[in-house]
Amino acid sequence: MNTKSIYERFIWFDDRVRSKAYPNATKLAEYFEVSSKTAQRDIEFMRDRLSCPLIYDKTRKGYYYQEETFSLPLIHLSSMELSALLIARKILQGISGEFISSELSLAIEKITSILKKNVAEVDVIDNALSLQLIEYSPVPEDIFKVVLEGCLKRKSLSFTYSSPQHDKKSMRTVDPYHLFNYMGTWHLIAFCHMRKALRDFNLCRITDVSIRENSFSLPKGFDFNRYFNSTFGLYKGDKTKLVTLRFSPLKSRWIKGQVWHNNQKEKILKDGSLELTFPVANYPEIMMEILKHGPDVEVIKPKSLRDLIKSSAKEIAKIY
Repeated sequence: MNTKSIYERFIWFDDRVRSKAYPNATKLAEYFEVSSKTAQRDIEFMRDRLSCPLIYDKTRKGYYYQEETFSLPLIHLSSMELSALLIARKILQGISGEFISSELSLAIEKITSILKKNVAEVDVIDNALSLQLIEYSPVPEDIFKVVLEGCLKRKSLSFTYSSPQHDKKSMRTVDPYHLFNYMGTWHLIAFCHMRKALRDFNLCRITDVSIRENSFSLPKGFDFNRYFNSTFGLYKGDKTKLVTLRFSPLKSRWIKGQVWHNNQKEKILKDGSLELTFPVANYPEIMMEILKHGPDVEVIKPKSLRDLIKSSAKEIAKIY
């Protein structure tokens, strides 16, 4: 007997029940091309052995859950699946912080209950791995919820935005395209009506946010993956330049194998130095990465970035 195919039937039936489609043995048998007796045994097994709160509705001729919060237990987790759930649980705990904690807590509890059934000791769940985020900016729960709702419902948003670059506030109306977490900080990719262009908004700098009545559609051809993978780091733009960094032989031992960009090119020189080349749209973020490596990295190209690093190094030297 194929346990995997049986559990696939359980998952399908569970999904149909949750969708309020009122499935029965006949529909289960037809979908998986099994006998009606086999389908009925599956349903009885779910009810009696897996404790699914299945109730038969004579009027609708199908089943529903008496408890809608019920979660179908996993029969078995492979080592890879177990690892994935452990990591997912830690990530959820790490990014929740002071916000969206109430919504995430239920998901974390469900993952925890599944993990408890697949590990020898409960302490293993928390002690097996950890996730630490630094320099991230927590977002108020009410801000996050409204922004997420705008993304899901494709509704425009209005809010006050504080720009650290110009040290001033401005009212913005945007079409929220995508919400993402970058290095522990939440960002919104949206079309700004004021700038008439795509912009990145840090959620911790948003206040007085509200959903507008008007809806919007994503531009034809806009692809999130292509947008995120276009250049290095957070800052994006239409115009990009190829940056080549040369790391010292000693530093190369740590840098080799690191992914700075999906389309990067690595080149090992005869002396053991490593050259890393990738596209960059704006310099501020890559400058911070370069400077933190001190004398162990040199900008080979472009000259404009090389000159900026040289100028910054002179200013740093003045301090000391």
